Amino acid sequence: MPNAAAALAPTPAAHPLHKDMANAIRALAMDAVEKAKSGHPGMPMGMADVATVLWTKFLRFDAANPAWPDRDRFILSGGHGSMLLYALAYLTGFKKMTIGEIKNFRQLGSHTAGHPEYDVEIGAEMTTGPLGQGVAHATGFALAERILNARYSDDLVDHRTFVMMGDGDLMEGISAEAASLAGHLKLGRLTVFWDDNKISIDGSTDLSFTEDVAARYRAYGWHVQSVDGHDPVAIEKATHDALAITDKPSLIACRTIIGFGAPNKQGTHHCHGSALGADEIAATRVQLEWPHEAFVVPENILSAWREAGARGNVEHDAWKIRRNGHKDHAEFDRAMAGDLPEAYDAAIKALKEKLATEKPKHATRQSSGAVLEAIMGVVPELIGGSADLTPSNNTQVKGFTDVTPANYNGRYIRYGVREHAMAATMNGMALHGGIIPYAGTFMQFADYSRPAIRLSALMGIRVVHVMTHDSIGLGEDGPTHQPVEHLAALRAIPNLLVMRPCDGVETTECWDIALRSKTSPSLLALSRQGLPTLRKADSENLSARGGYVLAGDDQKRDVTIMATGSEVSLAMEARAQLADKGIKAAVVSLPCFELFEKQTAEYRATVLGTAPRIAVEAAIQMGWDRYLGDKGIFIGMKGFGASAPAEKLYEHFGITTAAIVAAAQKLTGK
Repeated sequence: MPNAAAALAPTPAAHPLHKDMANAIRALAMDAVEKAKSGHPGMPMGMADVATVLWTKFLRFDAANPAWPDRDRFILSGGHGSMLLYALAYLTGFKKMTIGEIKNFRQLGSHTAGHPEYDVEIGAEMTTGPLGQGVAHATGFALAERILNARYSDDLVDHRTFVMMGDGDLMEGISAEAASLAGHLKLGRLTVFWDDNKISIDGSTDLSFTEDVAARYRAYGWHVQSVDGHDPVAIEKATHDALAITDKPSLIACRTIIGFGAPNKQGTHHCHGSALGADEIAATRVQLEWPHEAFVVPENILSAWREAGARGNVEHDAWKIRRNGHKDHAEFDRAMAGDLPEAYDAAIKALKEKLATEKPKHATRQSSGAVLEAIMGVVPELIGGSADLTPSNNTQVKGFTDVTPANYNGRYIRYGVREHAMAATMNGMALHGGIIPYAGTFMQFADYSRPAIRLSALMGIRVVHVMTHDSIGLGEDGPTHQPVEHLAALRAIPNLLVMRPCDGVETTECWDIALRSKTSPSLLALSRQGLPTLRKADSENLSARGGYVLAGDDQKRDVTIMATGSEVSLAMEARAQLADKGIKAAVVSLPCFELFEKQTAEYRATVLGTAPRIAVEAAIQMGWDRYLGDKGIFIGMKGFGASAPAEKLYEHFGITTAAIVAAAQKLTGK
């Protein structure tokens, strides 16, 4: 049987070299920051004792094989303290983390960036830095473990998620959303160590943060303890106690001294975010009884750390034997590799053909629901959800149960009104592996999710955001719910595939793109209002080109009408009317700017043509000028929307077929 993390830890007793092992972390941190002349030595020095206990006695990992699927996950939520993670990775023997990398801290091209950047080979399970994100993503890691455990059993999936967070993480609202969700889902394999050092950049946390954190977390449904963060025996006992709780996540408040060992700066904000300075480092070496030169770790101490790094080898080998004998090991391997099942292609092809034949007039949010109905049964790693908007987002498929504490083997997560935590949780599940997460909300609320969406793009992970009610087309709810600027803002995020399909066929293609994009998150901007089917079931995924000529590529054009989503049908109506007036118009559907920009210059030029151009989108103009040119005309929003039925709003704001026809006549002089 697999060993739980607790089984690897002996009865509480400090490692005989604990003091020196912890001081090795402190020395590497202060030396690296000093050499770089920038960084944050305070947190690594303050949490060195906690980290030493965790990494030598509890954390299950194999430094020689960092990507072992059943390893425990360690997340440094306070990413500014990155030298803690880098020191641990070097000391325990991660091959990629050399002493040269430590010396190259914060330098261009190094693996030791100022804040950890996602790379399992250096122990960075995710990119952290924006406070609150790490601990929120951890909810996703822990939830993924429970979902996959329910599916594949303890033999393949049986590990824990450990987090270190600080006061700043606790102040950020996303941590509250995620903690509430984790408590509700009873994620007992999530353990968070709070670096309770009472210091912020401005000074004492008493300046702005005086709440009873323990009481708050107990109210969330967490198991809470407090401990001296510099007492290794107490830390070990508290960790044992936390791991014994199976139905609650655990918070261990570790009372620490920031910059521990720096005699003149410890316990103050002066050691939070700047180098200690040569004199203070010299004094710290005396205080810590660490007489060694900068970046030098004595062989006996390094050997003790390397033994800790090899501690998981035996368990890893035992896991490989279990994996090889597991009846579902091939399916497990496929899911963890991120590959789609063989039956997936046929399901997508059949749906495209069905939609092209039947030509339904559906909102693209309905079309998205139809895609999910077609593929949920053949892509078992798809795990859905919504921020309390399930009926509106069309994100749940009948016959698939919810993920609950009593049934982690469900396929749908009720996130509640927690958009930010939802996005972060999805990121965590994707980073864990074995799951392709998707979830829905109104597109207006992408602003609540944006920091986590940006992180997913930065890390290059597959997450699918289903954003419905994507324009003034939602109607009566008014400007508070009409996302006029959101397309431009989201398109500004590098590596985020923002896709706004025009009908069911394009929606199917956009879902196909999202599921095949292993290194990019995707966002589907979907309509509330019904739209006609415009596309044929082409064998090629035309949307994968980002933009293409939907109609009029068979003739010399007088004008090019570009549009996305619900406005493509207006462009097609205008084309027909223009033909009656002797004006030859081509209609270009541009469902994804990001993908269109990746095409060759020759392809883009062919699609856009040399004729005057019109762009139509029920959003602001920003981003369209690159395609319009100097004389092009934009038909869309110039400000916020209003409350009225959708068709009245389109008329009021001049986003109509008549407006497109008039613009074409103006440009062509006909």
